[in-house]
Amino acid sequence: MKISKRGKEIQESPIRKLAGIANAAKARGVQIYHLNIGQPDVPTPDVFYKSIEHYSEKVLAYGPSDGLPELKDAMIDYFANYNIPLKKEHIVITVGGSEAVSFGFAVIADPGDEVIVPEPFYTNYNGFATLTGVTLVPIETKAETGFHLPDIGEIEKKITPRTRAILICSPNNPTGTIFTEAEIRQLAQLAKKHDLFLVADEVYKEFTYDGEKHFSILELEGMEDRVIVMDSISKRYSACGARIGAVISRNTEVMQSILKFAQARLCPATLDQVGAIAAYRLPMDYFKDIKLEYQERRDILCDTLTVNKDIVLQKPKGAFYIMAKLPIDDADNFARWMLESFNENGETVMVAPGPGFYSTPGKGKQEVRMAYVLETQKLAKAARIFLKGLEQYNRR
Repeated sequence: MKISKRGKEIQESPIRKLAGIANAAKARGVQIYHLNIGQPDVPTPDVFYKSIEHYSEKVLAYGPSDGLPELKDAMIDYFANYNIPLKKEHIVITVGGSEAVSFGFAVIADPGDEVIVPEPFYTNYNGFATLTGVTLVPIETKAETGFHLPDIGEIEKKITPRTRAILICSPNNPTGTIFTEAEIRQLAQLAKKHDLFLVADEVYKEFTYDGEKHFSILELEGMEDRVIVMDSISKRYSACGARIGAVISRNTEVMQSILKFAQARLCPATLDQVGAIAAYRLPMDYFKDIKLEYQERRDILCDTLTVNKDIVLQKPKGAFYIMAKLPIDDADNFARWMLESFNENGETVMVAPGPGFYSTPGKGKQEVRMAYVLETQKLAKAARIFLKGLEQYNRR
């Protein structure tokens, strides 16, 4: 007996693959500061839980495959705050943003077709591509330029007869980069020229700093039939465990096809949607203090790390990650060593090795992703411990 090729080839998550080593360190009494995973410590809104508590149906029945209409209404009102008009038929509720990406790949591409994506990118795109048979075609971005897009001509060179879409994530996971409106409009022109979809993962759209604003591809004029957005409440409302996401598109054929995929998995969780409805009804100033908190955390982490002049990073403008280029030989070895062989007074730091955020072999070997999802005092301490670990690692 043997397992499938995709079963053998699907990538381990760089965010979670060291969990066993981390657990062993904890068993030895080592305290770990988790900067490896984007799990916010901001409390989930009380209204999320209270709305579920007040759910009064006697039977927890199957819901609609495309999601509760009340949730769609709440999302329509929410996006109206950004001057993005939507209708119910433009939204399919999914089991997290992960299912949204997987559905998107499955609808726009056949096995062997290609999707262009700037790298580094959210690591699970690799897994979704393996599951759906899609080939990811990477576009190189660099730490030295803040991971912004290269010249549009370099991207156009990657287009082949099998190219079906360009995928971006903005604000970006893992880099924190916000692609500018000009960058996005150039991609839109390229998609139109070559008859491609433009797909965007916009789950961090609220988390922008220093006065920066996120430009959604849903704001593009004349691109309504080409634009597909993946969305989620996981980070927006600090509800990662709720697993409520969405595919959003004004392309009727795309949405009808995605609905069939949704029907095949029956329906998203009803109670989680009930909580999401209440969250989406919160006033928009809910995000004000949260953004200020994350901006302060970003400043602490970046300012501490750049004391080491050999660390290459530009202060990100969005999300809550940095992708730092370090003076190390191998990020996987370094991340493992920090858990197995280093601690400062019984404490160490866990990071996500960079190679897992690339599809190009050999890329990211000197990079790690760090999530600033700890309160400021803990984060400042974690950053100082990290620098001591880095120094000791290079003295071995």
